[in-house]
Amino acid sequence: MMYSLPFQEARKGVLFIDFPPVLQLQLKRFEYDFMRDTMVKVRIKNPSSRLLDMILMSGCRFCLFNMLSINDRYEFPLQLDLDVENGKYLSPDADRTVRNLYTLHSVLVHSGGVHGGHYYAYIRPTLSDQWFKFDDERVTKEDIKRALEEQYGGEEELPQTNPGFNNSPFKFTKYSNAYMLVYIRESDKDKIICNVDEKDIAEHLRIRLKKEQEEKEQKRKEKAEAHLYTIIKVARDEDLLEQIGRDIYFDLVDHDKVRSFRIQKQMPFNLFKEEVAKELGIPIQCQRFWLWAKRQNHTYRPNRPLTPQEEAQSVGQLREVSNKANNAELKLFLEVEPGQAVSLMCATMQDLRPIPPPIKSKEDILLFFKHYDPLKEELRYVGRLLVKANGKPVEILTKLNELAGFSPDEEVELFEEIKFEPTVMCEHIDKKLTFRGSQLEDGDIICFQKAPQVGSSEQCRYPDVPSFLEYVHNRQVVRFRSLEKPKEDEFCLELSKLHNYDNVVEKVARHLGLDDPSKIRLTAHNCYSQQPKPQPIKYRGVEHLSDMLVHYNQTSDVLYYEVLDIPLPELQGLKTLKVAFHHSTKDEVVIHTIRLPKQSTVGDVIYDLKTKVELSHPNAELRLLEVFYHKIYKIFPLNEKIENINDQYWTLRAEEIPEEEKNLGPHDRLIHVYHFMKDAAQNQVQVQNFGEPFFLVIREGETLAEVKVRIQKKLQVPDEEFSKWKFAFLSLGRPDYLQDSDIVSGRFQRRDVYGAWEQYLGLEHSDNTPKRSYAANQTVSLVDI
Repeated sequence: MMYSLPFQEARKGVLFIDFPPVLQLQLKRFEYDFMRDTMVKVRIKNPSSRLLDMILMSGCRFCLFNMLSINDRYEFPLQLDLDVENGKYLSPDADRTVRNLYTLHSVLVHSGGVHGGHYYAYIRPTLSDQWFKFDDERVTKEDIKRALEEQYGGEEELPQTNPGFNNSPFKFTKYSNAYMLVYIRESDKDKIICNVDEKDIAEHLRIRLKKEQEEKEQKRKEKAEAHLYTIIKVARDEDLLEQIGRDIYFDLVDHDKVRSFRIQKQMPFNLFKEEVAKELGIPIQCQRFWLWAKRQNHTYRPNRPLTPQEEAQSVGQLREVSNKANNAELKLFLEVEPGQAVSLMCATMQDLRPIPPPIKSKEDILLFFKHYDPLKEELRYVGRLLVKANGKPVEILTKLNELAGFSPDEEVELFEEIKFEPTVMCEHIDKKLTFRGSQLEDGDIICFQKAPQVGSSEQCRYPDVPSFLEYVHNRQVVRFRSLEKPKEDEFCLELSKLHNYDNVVEKVARHLGLDDPSKIRLTAHNCYSQQPKPQPIKYRGVEHLSDMLVHYNQTSDVLYYEVLDIPLPELQGLKTLKVAFHHSTKDEVVIHTIRLPKQSTVGDVIYDLKTKVELSHPNAELRLLEVFYHKIYKIFPLNEKIENINDQYWTLRAEEIPEEEKNLGPHDRLIHVYHFMKDAAQNQVQVQNFGEPFFLVIREGETLAEVKVRIQKKLQVPDEEFSKWKFAFLSLGRPDYLQDSDIVSGRFQRRDVYGAWEQYLGLEHSDNTPKRSYAANQTVSLVDI
C-alpha cells in the first residue's frame, strides 16, 4: 500500500553555541562558478540584510548574466551585535552571560578583478580612533572614512566640472572593496589588545624572527650597496661538459647555472683572478679569460681574450667595456689548459693539473667541439682547440678522434652549428678547405660524427647532426586528455612542432591502438580557463602542431582528444545538435543527439527525432524551441536551415504541440509563462527566473481564477503548495500582480506571440520543486562543428 505524507514546512538555518573572541568574516566577494568552472568576483545580492544574515543565508551569489568583476555596495558596521533580537543566532545551550558585542579591528581590502589585483589592509591596532593603512611595506595614517565607507564598494560619483550647467553626474565602479573583516569582542579586547614582551614569544619564533630580520637586513644592505658591486659569471669547460646534451643543445652554456662572484667594482681585475685562484684552485698564471659577445644571428659565443691592459683595469671598467647595453653582469669564459692531452671522457677536469695556456696569436682560432652519436641520439661536449686560421680540418681529425675516444683513423663528418632561431642552421664543413675559407672564427662550434658506413643496415631516426638539431629544436611533449575528463592527463607523446594534423592524429591513434586515425578529433586548450576551447580544431584547419598549441600570446602543451564513430572529414560535413525532448506526460527529459547534413532543415531534425522518442500518440506534432536562462526565445520554423543553429549556449528543446494550440480562435492568445522569484539588489527589486518555461493558450474574457485551474492541472501542483503561488503580468522585468477576477487576455497586446518573451505571465513561488530526471540516450554526444 502507498501512503501520501502530509505537507510540512521546514526551516533551515544555523545556530551557534558560542562565538570566538576574534571573529573573522569572509564576505565572499569571490566564489566558484560551476557553470564556467572558474573563480568569479561575485555580486552581493542582499546588501540590505544584516552582516551575519548574509553569511548564514548565503546572500552572496553570482549573477549569471554579468561576466565581469562585480563590486556592488555592501555596508558593514563599526560595531556588530550578535546578541540582537534576544540572541536569535544562539542555540538554547549557549551561555547567555557572555555579551557578544564586537568592534571592528581591521578590514582586508582587495583591489582589482578575479584574475588579478592587490591586497592591503586598514587596521587600528589598539582599537583607538586612529586607523592605519598597511600596503606592503608602506604604512600610513588614515581616517575612518577611508577605512570603512570607501571600502563598501559600489559606484562613486565624480564632482561636476561645471556646476552651473545641468550636467549628468559621471559614475564609475569602484574596484576596491572589503574582502574580509576582523571583529574583536568587547569583553575580550583587554586580553587580545595588549602589550607583548619578548618573553611572551615562543623561543622557536624568536629564533625565526631574528633570522628573518638578519636576512632582511642583509638584503637591504646588498640592495643599498648594489651599485658598488658587479656580478661576474664564469663559465668553464666543466659547465659545458655538464650542460650540453642534458640541459642545452645549442650554443655552449646557460650562464644562470655557472659559478658567479659578487665583486666590488673598484677591485682590479688582477685581484679578482686571485679570488678565482682561491675559490677554484686554478693558479693565476693558468687563467685566461674571454669576453662573450652576442652575434647578429642571436647566438652567444666567446669573442676574444682579455688583453693585459684590460686585466689591469677595475672590474667596473671592464664590465662597461664588455656589455654597454646591460651593465648588471660581466660574463666570462675561463680557458684552462689541462696538463695532459687526455680526452674529457677519460678524466675529469679536476683530475688534471692545469698549465699556462698556450700563447694565442692573431692567426689562432678558438673552436669548440661537440660529438653526435646517431645510434644513441646523443650530443655531448668533448673539448676545444686552438687552430690556425690557414689550417684545414683534415689536419686535426686525429685530435678530434682522440677527444671523442675513437681510433685515430676513424672517418668523421664535420658540421658548423651556425644558429637555431628562428630556424636551425647547421652546414656541412669541407675538411679540405681552410678554417678561414669556411668562415670560421673565435667561439664557433663544430659538431662531428662518424661517417655513415656504405651498405650499413643500421637505421637511425636522425642520421646526421642537422637532422638531430632540427628534431631537438622542434620537439614538443604534448599532454593528451580525454575530452570527457578534461582535468586529467591521460598520456604524453613526443611530437614535432612541425607535425601537421594528420601526423598528430596518427600518433594518437597508434598510442590508443585504433586502426583509423581519421576518427580522432582534437580540441585545443584555453590557457586562461584551463579548459578545452569551445570548438574543436577543424580537420586540417591548422598547418602545424605549434598552431594547435597557441592560445593568444600563451603556448600550451595540452591537447584534448575524442574518438568519433565516423571519420572526422565526413563528420565535418554534418551538423550535430543536442536536443532535450520534454515528454508530454512523463516528468522527464531525454537528451538526444541529432546528426544531419548541414543543409538540412528543422523539419528534418523533427523527422529524425520522431524515430527516437516516445510520443503520446502516433500523429503527435513536434516543435523545436530555443531556451536560454528559463525563457523561450524562439520557435524554429520547419524550413530553417540547421547550419547556423547554436546549441552550445542555448538549450534546444523539443516538445509535442498541445491540441489546444492547434485550433486557436480569432481572440485566443498564446502567451509565455515563466516561474520567478523576487530578489533585492541595491534597493531595487529584481526578478530571477527559474524552472521550465512553457506556452499557454488564454481565451478572451478568461479570468485569472480560470487560468490558474488549467495551470495547476498542467503542472500537477498540490493544493496546499499552489495556494501560496502569486501570479503577475511582467513586462521588462517589472511584476504587476493580478487578482483572481482580472481578465488575463486584457494585459497582453496583440503582437507576434512567438517574439513576446519580454511580456509574460509570471508564477511567483519558491524553487522547491523536484528536479526533472535527465536521461541521455546511447548516442555519442558531440560538440557543434
